[in-house]
Amino acid sequence: MVKRKRVCVIGAGVSGLASAQAFRDRGHDVTVLERSHDLGGVWEPSRSYPGIKTQSPKDLYRYVGMAMPDDYPEWPSGRQVYEYLRAFATAKGLLPLIRFGHAVRAMARKPDGGWRVTVDTPDEGAADLVFDFVVVASGTFSDKNVLTHPGQDGFEYAGGTVLHSCEYTDPALVRGKKVVVLGFSKSATDVAVNAVREGADEVTIVYLEPVWRVPYKFAGLVNFKRILYCRASESMFPPWGMGAAGKLAHALAKPLVWANWRGLEALLNLQFGLKKLGLRPKKPIEETISCGLPIATEGFFRFLKEGRIKAVQGTIDHYEDGDVVLTGGERIAADVVVQAVGWKLGIPYLGADEKRALIEEDGQYKLYRLIVNPQIPDLGFVGFNSSFATVLTSNIAAEWLVRFADGKLARQPKAAEMDGWIARHLTWRRKERPAAGVYGGLCSAPYHFRHLDELLADMGARKRRKTNPLAETFLPPDADAYAQYLASVPDYTAEPAAADTDRVAATG
Repeated sequence: MVKRKRVCVIGAGVSGLASAQAFRDRGHDVTVLERSHDLGGVWEPSRSYPGIKTQSPKDLYRYVGMAMPDDYPEWPSGRQVYEYLRAFATAKGLLPLIRFGHAVRAMARKPDGGWRVTVDTPDEGAADLVFDFVVVASGTFSDKNVLTHPGQDGFEYAGGTVLHSCEYTDPALVRGKKVVVLGFSKSATDVAVNAVREGADEVTIVYLEPVWRVPYKFAGLVNFKRILYCRASESMFPPWGMGAAGKLAHALAKPLVWANWRGLEALLNLQFGLKKLGLRPKKPIEETISCGLPIATEGFFRFLKEGRIKAVQGTIDHYEDGDVVLTGGERIAADVVVQAVGWKLGIPYLGADEKRALIEEDGQYKLYRLIVNPQIPDLGFVGFNSSFATVLTSNIAAEWLVRFADGKLARQPKAAEMDGWIARHLTWRRKERPAAGVYGGLCSAPYHFRHLDELLADMGARKRRKTNPLAETFLPPDADAYAQYLASVPDYTAEPAAADTDRVAATG
């Protein structure tokens, strides 16, 4: 018999909602702690910059049990994603589980198992809550990177503005202003394009290295998901745990794979004019398709060609007399500086002993299936890995995690087995796939199908693939198909503990 647990889910974004549903549906008592005043995580409106939209098409950015509305565009806006998440939470009855304004400050393991979680509450100050299991679902966009350069205080005192990209929520900030955007991620190019469209006087983007970007549609015709989000493209990357036969197959196919990537590079160079702009990356594209491959912001390359955005290679050294001074000595007049420099991956509220068990000296996380650590079996991570199919990956990972916590996986691993898998995976990430070292090494991209295959097999899914082999090989992940796969997993429900039964009887 599986006993009901008191489960804490940290974060009410995409992964937190998936985790809350998975544990609640199995009969557990779930509390979601969300530090913000609203759900949605990175999609929460007060954290979204103007013009933000998904990188993934809407049929890939959804839960298995609920499609996005038919009238949503192929790539929904940030506001539409937020409305979808709120509708999902409402339909699944998750809103009553969420405690808004509850920021986790510390977690301490109890001698008899479980956790004492210290939170800041909006009304009562600090409070201690006790749980049997904790799910960290705060994701990779939880704590923003904040950079400070010499002279910044004087720049701001004189009327200049410096802010993180997530703080750029009002276009009025850039109208008629000289804007400098630091960074070259999609958020950086999104902000630069939006600043032009909102009437900025000048826009300069400062970047370290050119990067490959994928268009929403190749040649304006073919949706990129048809090319990059399928088993066929995934098979071109040597995976972890590959045997002798697999290594031979990859060796034989290497010339064809090489030609495929060079053709893709040529297509991108032609479509965007990278060579003429001086923005053709030096690294082969296959070495950069790992934890993320940015989508090209619509209008970015056109604005570069028209001179409406200026791109300068380097980074900020200091501020001086109202200018941004770069490491190469270039001076750029600025009124507003937007730092699109990403986020920090971390768990600051976790104790030192747990951090030592979880994190290697080089920052790599030791997580079996990218979800759990055998030394801390009452703690799990959902959405902490980088994925091209974030919602689906979190959905399946949450279903895996609740079964792991309840000992109900069909392939329930022993601690030694998990340690071995983690060691092999760390070696593979460091030697065979060093590009996977970012995000703490927690990247399922570009191995979505392989990762989901493992999770479904562990759960004992009787169905894991489409019956049509061509569709399975050449089509992107199908959330409705994965709903069928999950339906083929053995079902169960946790039972109330004796104390809970007695309490119910006494109050009934």
